[in-house]
Amino acid sequence: MFLTSWELWKTCLECISRPCTVAVCTFTAAVWYLWGRKVQTPVLVCSNAFRTFLQKHCPVVAERYCPTPWCWGGRLQTLVQAFIKSRPSVSYRNELIRTADGGQISLDWVDNGASAAYPESSTRPTVLILPGLTGNSQQPYVLHAISQATRRGYRCVVFNNRGFGGEELLTPLTFCAANTSDLERVVLHVKELFPQAPLLGAGVSLGGMLLLNYLARKGSESGLVAGITLSVAWNTVESTASLEQPINWLLFNRHLTVNLCQAVNRHRKMLEKVVDIDYVMKARSIHEFDERYTSVLFGYKSCLDYYYDASPDYKLPRTAVPILCLNAADDPFSPKHAFPLALAKHLPNVALLVTAHGGHIGFLEGIFPRGEGYMDRLIGQYIEAVFEHPGDLKRACSIKQE
Repeated sequence: MFLTSWELWKTCLECISRPCTVAVCTFTAAVWYLWGRKVQTPVLVCSNAFRTFLQKHCPVVAERYCPTPWCWGGRLQTLVQAFIKSRPSVSYRNELIRTADGGQISLDWVDNGASAAYPESSTRPTVLILPGLTGNSQQPYVLHAISQATRRGYRCVVFNNRGFGGEELLTPLTFCAANTSDLERVVLHVKELFPQAPLLGAGVSLGGMLLLNYLARKGSESGLVAGITLSVAWNTVESTASLEQPINWLLFNRHLTVNLCQAVNRHRKMLEKVVDIDYVMKARSIHEFDERYTSVLFGYKSCLDYYYDASPDYKLPRTAVPILCLNAADDPFSPKHAFPLALAKHLPNVALLVTAHGGHIGFLEGIFPRGEGYMDRLIGQYIEAVFEHPGDLKRACSIKQE
């Protein structure tokens, strides 16, 4: 039997008058109210011409970013993405290339030979992906970036940092954010294989720092047509200070330091020739690790000298290709007061896209944020904009046409 309208209304009133129901409704309303305030359009800092290009060909930059309602805090986004993100199926072809010092670098290729958009391998656009600290080609964010690129017909290659791609370490040298020699070797190798194929660099976290330092060092001779960075630490001193805050140290710093120490210990026989491995293994923070290992291995007088050399913020004016940089204002790894917003305003080729929320490599969306998120969609749209509209991009960024 159906209730009359009055009986239905009376039932509803009785229900919401119950204390438990009132509490639940109040809590739910509060959550949705707070979440609504979190839904904001990202801040895009760049020249007017670059802005026009991005809004036309990469419309996600003008969309409101809606963080997952139960996961909008920066720390929570950072933690959750590591456990919940799906892993698209990717089949790699591995290649080991040698370096001038006798070392080797592991590259993981996705040739995308079945590409309908670019059936000719020699001209198929290529995306060079640089993972973050302790990361490699198996990270979920790498797999999602490859999914975005390959479905559009492009080729991908992942540059695994020396010693972190599963390969044997042949020389007592790994990597750091300031040393671009291995990246230079990789870019040269890719360009020798496919000289007619445009090459775009995509760097995540430390990979983004490395990419920006490379672009600043090489200028117009970088061999890349464009770059995109995700969750970059702009000022290494400020980032280290943020990660040493008690809660950030507990949640992130300690874990990353353990991973770094374990990686060094795997190559103990090779690396003990140049550093005190036992001393390194006692490091309890990334700063201590860099003091005892990174700055020593790469010949810096102090860790502070290394951090200054590794920071990409002040080097942006030296870059020459279009660069889009995504950061979240609540990233525990990269504090927002260190973002070079004032500098980017005066550079024709640099765009900083800042979301209010998203954490570090998070940017989760939806109630069940396992699939592609805001960051993944941005990667896909941007690389397509770069490869499909090169003339418009060069004009927008005041780059001379070839």
